[in-house]
Amino acid sequence: MSKNVLLLQGGLSAERAVSFASGKPVQDALESSGYRVVTFDPDWDVAQTLPLALQGIDVVFNALHGKWGEDGNIQGILNFAKVPYTHSGVLASSLAMDKPLSKTVFAASGIPTVADVSVTLADLTQGDPLPRPYVIKPAQEGSSVGVKIIMPGDNLDLAGLDQYGALMAEDFVAGRELTVSVLQTKGEVPRALAVTELKPKTAFYDYEAKYNAEAETEHVVNPSDLPADVHQQLLEWSERAHLALGCRGASRADYRFDPDSGRIAILEVNTQPGLTPLSLLPEQALATGMDFKALVAWMVENAECDA
Repeated sequence: MSKNVLLLQGGLSAERAVSFASGKPVQDALESSGYRVVTFDPDWDVAQTLPLALQGIDVVFNALHGKWGEDGNIQGILNFAKVPYTHSGVLASSLAMDKPLSKTVFAASGIPTVADVSVTLADLTQGDPLPRPYVIKPAQEGSSVGVKIIMPGDNLDLAGLDQYGALMAEDFVAGRELTVSVLQTKGEVPRALAVTELKPKTAFYDYEAKYNAEAETEHVVNPSDLPADVHQQLLEWSERAHLALGCRGASRADYRFDPDSGRIAILEVNTQPGLTPLSLLPEQALATGMDFKALVAWMVENAECDA
């Protein structure tokens, strides 16, 4: 029997456009597989409107990104409604969205992280919080929204940071940008899919590099020149990070690797990896033989609420 799926997309975060870019291919793939799909764009009245939209729904596909959709808030409403949903639950979602807190969890699990400090805009106007080079980023956003790299000799550009709330400064790790997607079928252990190296034309894999096709970021799946021990370590750490946060379904861990020093550091885990035509999870799933249509169907069939 075909399932009725409520597709959550859009939402209230700075990543609203990215959510729609994920939602459209998801809708097309699910409908081509025979699922009946209804879309829903959450607004500030979501606590009143979402329960009504859930009438007759079997599964929720959560294609929201960023605050209010990926941080445990919407997951809490769905738990009360007892309608299974894709991706992680309340605790894992909230932990992963809070970058400083998630890094504490990673460090406790033996996964090396990058040193950071919490900062305010007032702090930043007083001078550098860390030796240069360093990174300034919102502490609770995704998709590299608001991220700035401050190099030696740069002017300290704080434009736009006032819209993000909590901020953090983090040591900049030079080298290669690597990412690993993880899938966990219900009742089974998580499985890392592949390692992808990102080679953006910009200084790092920023918002434009992720979602603008003209940015022409090169994706190299399982790069042949990556040392075998580093490749294996990234797979193992990604599965460990997924478990440490309590994720379920899909996640993606992002890293920096400095070949000169051998240093590897995890930056964050994304509990709702993008599903746009340029996104990394579908690319890595395809490398293992799972096409996009099969991937999103797998997500629906593995949906659940918090216990």
